[in-house]
Amino acid sequence: MACITFLTDFGTSDEYAGIMKGVILSINPLASIIDLTHHIDPQDIVQAAYIIHAGYKFFPKNTVHTVVVDPGVGGTRDIIAVRFEDFFFLAPNNGVLTLFIDQDNLDEIVRVENPEYFLDKVSQTFHGRDIFAPVAAHLSSGLNINKLGKSIKQSDLVQVKLHRPFLSAQEELTGIIIGCDHFGNLMTNIRPDDFENFLQADSDNIKVSIGRHRMTGLSRSYDSRASQHPLAIIGSRGYLEIAVNQGNAMQYFGVEKGDGVRIIKS
Repeated sequence: MACITFLTDFGTSDEYAGIMKGVILSINPLASIIDLTHHIDPQDIVQAAYIIHAGYKFFPKNTVHTVVVDPGVGGTRDIIAVRFEDFFFLAPNNGVLTLFIDQDNLDEIVRVENPEYFLDKVSQTFHGRDIFAPVAAHLSSGLNINKLGKSIKQSDLVQVKLHRPFLSAQEELTGIIIGCDHFGNLMTNIRPDDFENFLQADSDNIKVSIGRHRMTGLSRSYDSRASQHPLAIIGSRGYLEIAVNQGNAMQYFGVEKGDGVRIIKS
């Protein structure tokens, strides 16, 4: 059974996500459609880039990962189809695949431009329904990616500027908050690899600073701290995460996306 995932900023209070699924099933009734999330913050390409990169590998081979976070819909931006490892990606060429472009050589890239695989009428505001959904359905049915349009170079792909952790003048590793999940846990852009070489020491001998608060060491689980107490942990996405045991870290710290996080040697 073919698998298609959706990652969008549509939310679930409107009909958009449901209609896309209807289009897919009209073309490929055997498709298995999975919502990775429809709750990317509106037009947040950076957040989408991190989420798709963290989640793509946990699906079956030949899954079609469909990313529709598309503030340029109806404009001059292209739509691209990419084959990487054992997966397909369908996305606007606006930087949502930046983390793949950054770190890896993509196997195949085409500009999606063959209207044979679109709906008959394409609106200027809902390419998710009229282009992304039918193309995803055809790919899941075994369509050769090269049927969609001409090959383009990896250098033709748009990349967004991602904030990278850096070493400050005070010899502190500095990153930022890039998102908040349903529980209020704060995801940063700091990966274990970013601070292991910096520390060259046990992770218990660090302090994680956010706002006016400092936490000592990394926790191994949420309940390693008392209820309503803050903690720092390597989350399931593979990034440093700031949480509050049985609480909401965003509310607790009074912070938002883009605010700084510092790692300090004890």
